[in-house]
Amino acid sequence: MAPVSDYRISHIAALEAEAIFIFREVAATCQRPVLLFSGGKDSIVMLHLAQKAFAPAPIPFPVMHVDTGQNFAEVIEYRDRRVAETGVQLLVASVQDAIDRGMVTEPPDGTRNRIQTPVLLEAAEKYQFDALFGGARRDEEKARAKERVFSFRDDFGQWDPKNQRPELWNLYNGRVHPGEQIRVFPLSNWTELDVWRYIGAEDIPLPDVYFAAEREVVDRGGMLYAVNEFIRPREGEEVFSEKIRYRTVGDATLTAGVRSDATTIDEIIDEVAATRITERGATRGDDKTSEAAMEDRKREGYF
Repeated sequence: MAPVSDYRISHIAALEAEAIFIFREVAATCQRPVLLFSGGKDSIVMLHLAQKAFAPAPIPFPVMHVDTGQNFAEVIEYRDRRVAETGVQLLVASVQDAIDRGMVTEPPDGTRNRIQTPVLLEAAEKYQFDALFGGARRDEEKARAKERVFSFRDDFGQWDPKNQRPELWNLYNGRVHPGEQIRVFPLSNWTELDVWRYIGAEDIPLPDVYFAAEREVVDRGGMLYAVNEFIRPREGEEVFSEKIRYRTVGDATLTAGVRSDATTIDEIIDEVAATRITERGATRGDDKTSEAAMEDRKREGYF
């Protein structure tokens, strides 16, 4: 008997194919796309997918980092190394530069995550970007689940969750008026576990902060922050050593680690498969300000 062909593909392969399709749709539809690249795991996966989408040609758009100046050193080193390997153009929108020019004011607590938004919007206007790829996923935070793959923003960069276009049968409408933008989320249908399984399957290198190691930390409200140039012990705080890793990477001032023994991708996959708390819920201090913190920021123009 002749062998029976099996045309089934794995869940991860289907997600990869969908993301590659989205990258190609944007490149074909929009005039000036850009990929937001911070050196975090989601943007690392997106850069990898963009390479696969257009290979053997180079990626046909630049990458941009909205740099608060409060990043983990390992992540910035990885960002620069990865950009050099791919040959893609890197644009840096500096929050520190915006502070120096008086465009934004640093909050009294010294954190800069909330003042990224006007810097992002200024850079998008400066370079006339009409599509910005972001690594947001629907499982991260409940406000993310309200958003479509193509998220339309008005000429002020603002998002209205009640004014979104349907995406029936994965058909995306990329038409925008002058001044408007699309925020595009190729990983929207991925979960944190999907991302880690894809990283393992593709053997994608990562910054060391994602792997467990003994680090000096302080406990603030039940969250473990590594002591570094941005996080200094406050009066009455005890510095102690704990084996932690980072599930997500944002500003060092606001991103906490989680207790972990996972030092390999397989161990991280097992750990993530067993957890019941989202990565942002477990580690991001900037999402603790209110129940609607993320949605409020997205309405202002944040990703």
